[in-house]
Amino acid sequence: MSDNPIGAGNQQESLSPEWVVGFVDGEGCFFIGVNRQPTMKAGWQVLPEFRVVQHERDVAVLEQLREFFGCGQITVNHGDRKELRIRGLNELSTRVVPFFEAHPLRTVKRASFERFAEVIRLMQRGEHLTTEGLIQIRELASRMNRGSQNPQRPYAGSPV
Repeated sequence: MSDNPIGAGNQQESLSPEWVVGFVDGEGCFFIGVNRQPTMKAGWQVLPEFRVVQHERDVAVLEQLREFFGCGQITVNHGDRKELRIRGLNELSTRVVPFFEAHPLRTVKRASFERFAEVIRLMQRGEHLTTEGLIQIRELASRMNRGSQNPQRPYAGSPV
């Protein structure tokens, strides 16, 4: 008998794709950071990331997600919270994006993921290194993680 309580932490044996989709629908985040970086070709840096935050007592589920995706770092998020963070373009484009394209999210988070995936594709083509590409990325990022509310709100730190 396991010492783990019933619930997310008891998924240690193996995570099914369906379980991962449901968990990420509730606890995950797809984010695109756009920061001024004078040393970059276009003067801006695009930082896409996928993350899942949990209380430190549930760090085992973050470890299982890291194993499931085969990449990512677990770090302190804030206080007693930990996060699994996947940032690298290679990992995002070969592991995270294909997984969620094959196993679609079921909530409003799906729209954010679709915009996230489009940014990843733009970056793979090098379009984040052009002003036009940055404008397109900024527009996509500004419509992420907002549900149906205020889709035109400007993205803080955007290049335009």
